[in-house]
Amino acid sequence: MKLCLKGITMRILIVEDEVVPANYLKKILELENYVVIDIVSTGTDAIKIAKDKKPDVILMDIMLKDNISGAEAATQIYALIPNIIIIFLTAYSDKEMIDFAVESNAFAYLLKPYRDKEILATLSLAKARYEERKSEVSNNEKYSDTNIILVDKYIYDIKLHRLFKNNKEIKLSKKELKLIDVLCKYKHISVELDVLMKSVWEDIISEQALRSLIWRVREKTSHNLIINNNGFGYSIGLKE
Repeated sequence: MKLCLKGITMRILIVEDEVVPANYLKKILELENYVVIDIVSTGTDAIKIAKDKKPDVILMDIMLKDNISGAEAATQIYALIPNIIIIFLTAYSDKEMIDFAVESNAFAYLLKPYRDKEILATLSLAKARYEERKSEVSNNEKYSDTNIILVDKYIYDIKLHRLFKNNKEIKLSKKELKLIDVLCKYKHISVELDVLMKSVWEDIISEQALRSLIWRVREKTSHNLIINNNGFGYSIGLKE
């Protein structure tokens, strides 16, 4: 039986330029019922396979046979598949290599010779991250028809005119909700101060009153939720 998370099988690509360590990794993974979709030895092949087969996790040696290092390949793969999990493998533990891994946004960094427990423990953490991301995507799809997905896990219900985070309603005043409602209505542009004032108060009032209202919303939610676009007005912070 394959190891699954919520019905989804974890699929792993091994990028290793030495045959023995590559086969050893494959054996460890398959004994734990992971699915190894391929083994390649170059950065070029890693990018191609990642693009074509879209693995969930890549175990990537930093030093590879061609002129593309594992770190460089990882950077290109992240551009193609932003949510992929990449775990670096290397025989080197010097500061330069560690900095290389950090700059490439790797999930983890494992040293050779491989230790079974260390590999499996790291993959267990990767599975938890994978499950969290899949759950987040699922929730976003669930709410996509009637809601706007905002920064920092906030969701605005455009039918109920309510703000939520982690399925819990955020208690806001009528004017605070009206402000968010207008910004969500024009979610891809900056909304001018006059438009915001007329929408919330049905009149042109002092800019200080508007700024105070925005401050209160930020204090109750996140300072990233309402964006000040200097000279243009305000916009809502959307999830990227």
